[in-house]
This record gives sequence, structure tokens and C-alpha cells, in this order.
Amino acid sequence: MTLALAVRYDRTTIILHWLTAVLVAGLWFVGQTADYLPEDSLIQNIVWSSHVTTGFTLATILIFRIFWRSTSGVGLPAADSGALHALAKATHYLLYGLLVITISLGIANAFIRGYDLFHLFKLPQLGVKDWKKPVTHWHELAANSVLIVAGFHAAAALVHHYVWRDNLISRMALRAR
Repeated sequence: MTLALAVRYDRTTIILHWLTAVLVAGLWFVGQTADYLPEDSLIQNIVWSSHVTTGFTLATILIFRIFWRSTSGVGLPAADSGALHALAKATHYLLYGLLVITISLGIANAFIRGYDLFHLFKLPQLGVKDWKKPVTHWHELAANSVLIVAGFHAAAALVHHYVWRDNLISRMALRAR
């Protein structure tokens, strides 16, 4: 299977894609490691505050990304046909859905806990404190699911690039103007 997929996504779509990927990876890493910091320390507050504020930033970027994709982004012809196209499309929708769920649960978690952000501002504590553990658990599960599906997405892109050599990765490559 050798196709020449030279068409590229528009610059905004590419930037939003890679910004989302970097933020998701960074947020996941912090979420996995921040509890190893000394409890109730300034550094832990800074790290968790950064996680929460970056999560709110990702929410804004995701909303803009969905808006951009549905109104202004360049639509490209499918790289595959048949079952592979259906699988790729389902994977993209699954990623968007999981991102929405993960971010929503993260925002809910931030307000259930009433996070103290950088010891400068405290989010209002909404909801029942008993929700803290289940919402945290679901947020972690959703975040791990995002990483798994994103890994599958990246692996598929690498198969296109190294096995099928169809130039698919160049559609989403960042390049200087």
C-alpha cells in the first residue's frame, strides 16, 4: 500500500493537534507523579495548581479545536478506505470523547476539592466531599484511556510512515513558514 498523501492540514489544525498532545502527555505525567511530592508542601501546591490550571487551558483549547475543526479546519481526503477508514474515524471520535470526559471529570474534581491555586486563589468547593475519591478515580481512568487510545493513534501513524511509506505523517508535521 503506497499512496502519496501530500496534502497537509492547515497550520492552526496542526498547532492545535500538537499542543493538545503535549498538554495531555504533561498533564498525565504530573497526575501520575505529583502525589510523590511531600504532602501539603509548597512544591506540591505549585505542581497540582499547575496541573489544574493547565487542565483548564486544555479545556479551552479543546473547545476551540472542536469549533475550528467543524467550521474552518481543512478537511483532507481519507488516507484509507473501508474498515481502516472506519477504524481511524472511530479512533478520532473516541479520542475527542475521552478528552471531553477526562477534562470534565478533572474540572469537577477541582471544584469538589476546592483547590487552592498557587496559594493565591481558592476554587469554590462545590459538591459533596464524599465524591472526591470516586471522581478522582474516574478522572484517572479516563486519562489512562486517553493515553492508551492516543498510543494506538500514534502507532497507526508510525505504521503509515514506516511500513506503508505513504507520507501520512507529513499531513500533521510542524514546519517553519
